[in-house]
Amino acid sequence: MRKSILALLLCLLPVVATAHDMSGMAMPHEPELGASAAFDAHGRLWVVDAADGHIRVRHSDDFGKTLSPPVIVNPVAERIYDEGENRPKIAFGPKGELYVSWSQPRAKPWTGYVRFSSSMDGGRHFSTPITVQHDLADITHRFDALAVDGHGRVVIACIDKRDQEAAKTKGQPYLGAAVYYSWSDNEGRSFAPDHKLMEHSCECCRIAITRTPSGKVAAFFRAIYGDNIRDHAYAVLRTDGQPAHAERATYSQWHIDGCPHQGPGLAIGANGVRHAVWYEAKDGPAIWYGQLDPGHPAKHKLKIGGPGAGHADVAVHGKTVWVAWNQVDAKGYALMLRRSADDGAHFDPPHAIARSTVAAGSPQLLTRQGRAYVAWDTAAGFRLVPAGTR
Repeated sequence: MRKSILALLLCLLPVVATAHDMSGMAMPHEPELGASAAFDAHGRLWVVDAADGHIRVRHSDDFGKTLSPPVIVNPVAERIYDEGENRPKIAFGPKGELYVSWSQPRAKPWTGYVRFSSSMDGGRHFSTPITVQHDLADITHRFDALAVDGHGRVVIACIDKRDQEAAKTKGQPYLGAAVYYSWSDNEGRSFAPDHKLMEHSCECCRIAITRTPSGKVAAFFRAIYGDNIRDHAYAVLRTDGQPAHAERATYSQWHIDGCPHQGPGLAIGANGVRHAVWYEAKDGPAIWYGQLDPGHPAKHKLKIGGPGAGHADVAVHGKTVWVAWNQVDAKGYALMLRRSADDGAHFDPPHAIARSTVAAGSPQLLTRQGRAYVAWDTAAGFRLVPAGTR
């Protein structure tokens, strides 16, 4: 266990946080603890993860203390990415529809297809899985992000390398990958043609995706500017056929020839404030909080955690903002929390709300009736950890 903890500590250092296909170096590997969770409109907790080549869905009516027997989404087993940065996702439609997406590895290393299935009967049965993206080349289409907009459209974004492959064919240089997205107007039975959001994104950092107060879907992701400046971009994913426009949203000027494998978090308040967390290591590894003002530096920027901190998430309800992250040291993992009661202007000191001596996946913040919870998947099992009230 100490060796695995040491490896994770090293992955937090910028000198080794390199992408899988940059400079011939290996991408940091996370433990396969890729569960995602969400509360439905009735307060039931749903958990999706992967086991033995199958996506499985379980629910809980006692805040995760017990979970129902799993329902298998894909009867035919397939390879599945199931780590914290690239884990199965779950979302709900306006009539109680359950939607699940995941990334499926292909034969070649670091390739993938984005897969999708739905349930129209409360999670008892799921549709035959389909491939979302229309480009079927054996290249990167993975790190999927799933949301449902205010009109019930299913929106999925992912990291995609078709533009890199096209540049390679022409003998042209190309930094990173790209972000593409698509949507469905028919409960996921089919998806619109792939839409390019932005070229030159990070290759292996998750995309944060959430709904805006007006019902649109917004994305926040690590992008590449200039000569490998790895900052972040924000965009609203348009579903009217018009092109979406991504604007730079962080200005850390972190120059790194590779991907740190640490995607950001995003939560948008009812007042429209875009609360965000992200990792960067220009002046040492750190988790930052800020309120996005696309096209300008983030407001109320605050260093949330230092060395050993990683994979942060953020949630908001009213004026209360929560930030959670994993803190790794030689003793294991601490699930850390900071809370703001004034819409992110000030935060309480950090404190641990749970600990694990075995491997832990990336935390995910959830809210229900003004209370926050952290979904935390560890090698000892799934946990839902209370994070406090508004």
